[in-house]
Amino acid sequence: MTPYVQPPEPLALYGPEFAADPRDHYRRLRGHGPLAPVRLAPGIDALLVTDYQAAVDLLRDTHTFTKDPRAWQATVPDDSPVLPVLGHRPTALFSDGDVHARYRDAINDSLALMEPHVLRAEVARVARRLIGEFAAAGDADLIAQYARRLPLHVFVTWFGVEPGDGERIVNGIAGMFNSTENATTAYADLVEVVTELVAARRARPRRDLTSYLLGHPAGLDNDETVRQITLIMSAGHDPTTNLIGNALLHMLTDARYAGSLHGGAMTAHEAINEVLWQDPPLANLGAHYPRHDTEFHGVRLRAGQLVLVSYAAANTRSAPGPSGSAVRSGASAHLAWSAGPHRCPAKQPALLIAMTAIEQLTSQLCDAELAVPAGGLKWRPGPFHRALIRLPVRFTPVDMSAEAHRHRTAGEAADGQQAVSIGP
Repeated sequence: MTPYVQPPEPLALYGPEFAADPRDHYRRLRGHGPLAPVRLAPGIDALLVTDYQAAVDLLRDTHTFTKDPRAWQATVPDDSPVLPVLGHRPTALFSDGDVHARYRDAINDSLALMEPHVLRAEVARVARRLIGEFAAAGDADLIAQYARRLPLHVFVTWFGVEPGDGERIVNGIAGMFNSTENATTAYADLVEVVTELVAARRARPRRDLTSYLLGHPAGLDNDETVRQITLIMSAGHDPTTNLIGNALLHMLTDARYAGSLHGGAMTAHEAINEVLWQDPPLANLGAHYPRHDTEFHGVRLRAGQLVLVSYAAANTRSAPGPSGSAVRSGASAHLAWSAGPHRCPAKQPALLIAMTAIEQLTSQLCDAELAVPAGGLKWRPGPFHRALIRLPVRFTPVDMSAEAHRHRTAGEAADGQQAVSIGP
């Protein structure tokens, strides 16, 4: 073991300063080596991995590290604002070995039922309807009016959530990731909505993903089903919203995309890929805990100590050059989807939703531009995400009333039926 060195004062990853300029924080953290001390909330410290190779090693090392946070959690106040994201629950995210495999199989099998062609068509239909609601105004907030509402529709439809509960789900997920004093209440409300949904489907199954999870060979009980659904929703909705928003901002501000909104060479696919390298929607997560006292990349770790991965910082240490061809050639190497056995299982649906959302918007509002200076945009505080508060744009008003009516009518007909067909 190397001699113990007193670590520097942890750098805060919460509050408006970090939200406004996370890259400067990552630069300062790298000065302390591959792992650096950070503060996630008042009194809640962790080590953050900012080096790419160290991040990959951590994410793949199931022998040295566990995903079970309970030893660490015993040292944290019950009302800590980070517990809705990091606190133990019976899900794939917080388990190892056979338990993890059981939960992961149920999640993978349920997500596999979201057939890409059906999902793409549904997302495109809803995207056109949402655009039609603001196209004639000539201005919009693309976060509140578009990026947040589109993934919500996917989850409401595929899991069979009552439409009136949609906003509670969005607010619950957003409150979790904001990690403020309201985080625990927000997460509790999300759980309440899903608990009611699971109880209803246990009594009367339908052809939706909730009913499928309940009937899966893994034999999940009600609480396990609730926790897998809240995991899928929280890991799917907010990050997908942020991916859409961050990619749209990238296209609106990067000079290489000039003209892209009306047929330029750079595409939505390239914008999404560059954002996943440079501004991933989940910036810092991948919580791991040493099973025993150890040394990792020259840093001494205590058993049960919280170690997080900075996907954003690690990516920028390994990112390819600024040219489009370089970015494309390294597309599979970024860590925005994590790595190892806990790699994100929803990569393909999330990419499809984001890609379709951006393609629909840019094809309809081809001259959209930022309505405020880029430097005036505000970002949601919180240690885990990279998320715009608003994305105000202006554009030439488009009369989509006839098309909007047609798609609204089709949507009402579709909403009266089951959008997914599961089981015999």
